[in-house]
Amino acid sequence: MSTPVQHKIGSGFGADSTADDVLRGIDLTGKLAIVTGGYSGLGLETTRALAKAGAHVVVPARRPAAAREALAGIENVEVDELDLGDLDSVRAFAERFLASGRSIDFLIDNAGIMACPETRVGPGWETQFATNHLGHYALAGRLWPALASGDGARVVSVSSRGHHLSPVRWDDVQWTEGYDKWQAYGQAKTANALFALQLDTLGRDSGVRAFSLHPGGIMTPLQRHLPKEEMVERGWIDEQGNPLNPAGFKTPEQGAATQVWAATSPRLDGLGGLYLEDCDVAEPAPEDGTWAGVKDWATDPEQAARLWTLSAELTGVDAFAK
Repeated sequence: MSTPVQHKIGSGFGADSTADDVLRGIDLTGKLAIVTGGYSGLGLETTRALAKAGAHVVVPARRPAAAREALAGIENVEVDELDLGDLDSVRAFAERFLASGRSIDFLIDNAGIMACPETRVGPGWETQFATNHLGHYALAGRLWPALASGDGARVVSVSSRGHHLSPVRWDDVQWTEGYDKWQAYGQAKTANALFALQLDTLGRDSGVRAFSLHPGGIMTPLQRHLPKEEMVERGWIDEQGNPLNPAGFKTPEQGAATQVWAATSPRLDGLGGLYLEDCDVAEPAPEDGTWAGVKDWATDPEQAARLWTLSAELTGVDAFAK
């Protein structure tokens, strides 16, 4: 099967577009979305925009009480408990949802952590790989019956331009030696893109398509593990903690736009397995190392299949196992 073509399609939207912009004229009444981490940062704005357009949004949260407080006043939203770093929690959430008998139209894998100190979950898995990738991999697998029973469901995997920092480190995926918080983040974000590519390959015959994306740089709680001094050094904020415009940060409303566009845009009908940015299909990353587009290691179907096999072995979940 050929690799999806990474070239812009002229969506009519761009870096400044908001989630409301891309949903203008789209009625989501009767649709159901699941948005992990849908109560903070980009996830909160994604939930708000989808619900405003008529969708019913399920928000699985590690801290359900905090989620309910953050989502107070937004209609068409329900909260359930889910810890992506705990596969038993993933299984329990999926079982509760499947017992409701509902289909899923949009699964937006939005939750994530970034550049955290070296920590381990489960059987010693590196936390960024486990939470950002393996938890979402297992979630989609457990929820597959509800995805496949829908009317052309889409799975949206929120990656990042951070995937430029590292391909999958096949010789030491769990970072047992020489942990680097940024390269570990990069590997996890590459995994998010490869996951969407392989899910699209396996799921398209059932009408399920998948996309990954870079939402843009946005100051959200995702930066909670970074000391102020590091963000000042990187030029993200000033000494008072204010975001610096030269860093190119989007607002949360703009940052949520690409994942909402990925889930709902009619322009993506019949497409899948693509990496998106700024509400359009991303171009391949320039060979000169410019920090833009998508790296070939995040669009490689052989690596995507290899990652799927590894993820199935680690989690014991494979919706397509024969």
